[in-house]
Amino acid sequence: MHRVKNDIFAGVTAAVVALPLALAFGVASGAGAIAGLYGAIILGFFAAFFGGTPTQISGPTGPMTVIVAATVATFPNDLSTVMTVIFLAGLMQISFGIVGIGKWIKYIPYPVISGFMCGIGVIIIILQINPFLGVEGYGSIVKTLTSLIDTFQKVNYEALIIATVTLAIMFLTPKKISKIVPSALIALVTVTYFSLFMGFQIDTIGEIPMGLPAFVLPISFDILKLNTMLMLSITLALLASIDSLLTSLVADSMTKTKHDPKKELIGQGIGNTICSFFGAIPGAGATMRTVININSGATTKLSGMTHSFTLLVIVLFLAPLASKIPLAVLSGILIKVGFDILDYKFLKILNKITKQDLLIMVTVFLLTVFVDLIMAVGVGITISSIIAVYQVSRATQIKIARSKVSFDIDIENHDVEIIKINGSLFFGTASHLDERLEKIKDTKKVILDCKNVSFLDISAIFILEEIIEKFRTKDLEIILVLKYRHKRKVLAVDTTNLFKSIKIFHTLDDAINYTQKYELVTNG
Repeated sequence: MHRVKNDIFAGVTAAVVALPLALAFGVASGAGAIAGLYGAIILGFFAAFFGGTPTQISGPTGPMTVIVAATVATFPNDLSTVMTVIFLAGLMQISFGIVGIGKWIKYIPYPVISGFMCGIGVIIIILQINPFLGVEGYGSIVKTLTSLIDTFQKVNYEALIIATVTLAIMFLTPKKISKIVPSALIALVTVTYFSLFMGFQIDTIGEIPMGLPAFVLPISFDILKLNTMLMLSITLALLASIDSLLTSLVADSMTKTKHDPKKELIGQGIGNTICSFFGAIPGAGATMRTVININSGATTKLSGMTHSFTLLVIVLFLAPLASKIPLAVLSGILIKVGFDILDYKFLKILNKITKQDLLIMVTVFLLTVFVDLIMAVGVGITISSIIAVYQVSRATQIKIARSKVSFDIDIENHDVEIIKINGSLFFGTASHLDERLEKIKDTKKVILDCKNVSFLDISAIFILEEIIEKFRTKDLEIILVLKYRHKRKVLAVDTTNLFKSIKIFHTLDDAINYTQKYELVTNG
């Protein structure tokens, strides 16, 4: 009973924190405040019910809002197409969970995540410049920046005052107070009341419909739009999955538990899919709300469902009050959210990290802000992979030793080249091996000692085939020393019977003994 009480209290607390953020993200997305609220309600409930992280609170987040805003801008006045994009993204997330793609999240390099999160933070801050100044905003970063001079000439000083006071409350509220009442809620209530009291003529959220949301059928599949729709859906699905699983890791570290990534992605996917039927914006696991939920005593998924029910009650009974909230207040809240997303942990050590990590972080950051989020992550992972391959290649040792084989009888000695390979033999190192073997001269036999090779891929096997064929034309014999599992792998793909035609041993001694016996036979 005590646990249930704690979960309910934590859920209500999380809802209080989520309310202003849901409103702000809804407006920033271009879908409207009510879309943000119902995104928090629907996703929050179903992700908690079906998900694999019991204490996680889900709802609209900064990164997801950026993509939704781009979708709304791409398909203006076309709610059905926007919701179809969200529907497809939810289905993709479910498929990610079914195939177990969640386990790969831990292999994304930290500089990629840091550059991405910093980029998202900067995007949110820049896109809120116009609303902060009381000027109609743009959905484009470049348009916002290139129009700054014009924007400053149209400043609404009443909106600027409201936004500045909001931002000051967000930054300056003492932690002792914000732990009891979130600073975003304090700003939302007090600054809205101040604006009404002063009679400021500034833009507000506008009428928020009471009652349950209207049903939307996401079935827009215009073949001319399909390519763009799929790209946006993939972006949303990947971003939502990454965002949620990173938050799950935070929850694990705080609760000393372990989340189920498969269930989490399936739960998030179900929630986002259902959002598309009610005109709600999608979301993901929200780190700040999850942390507050855990700190408030949450231990089970009841807390996440309570958070959704609390928001639903607010929508059903207090919607008219929310309609009077100035947009400038929401811009102040979102700018603080943008600053919170920035990865200060990484930024503090920029002058101490390697040039490679800095290159990755800055590249991902710039691509995120000015080009495309998924391209940013893809390019970051690609650069990281190339650097990793290079580092592994350097760690792989290829040593050439010339051995004089001695015999008990008086025969002419022949040199045997022994190539010892330690490490991984794959596409990044196999070509290096080929280069080293090109330098071998004045010998009849080469022993490739791969006993200490930990990994052997198909690229390396094909290069070994080329080496064997090349050396045969030079009348030079290749002898392999392989582990049993590597020998099985080689023979399994030996469609030309090339490897079956050469000698393969499991120890270097056996290979050397073979060369001795061979010499004895040919000279006997």
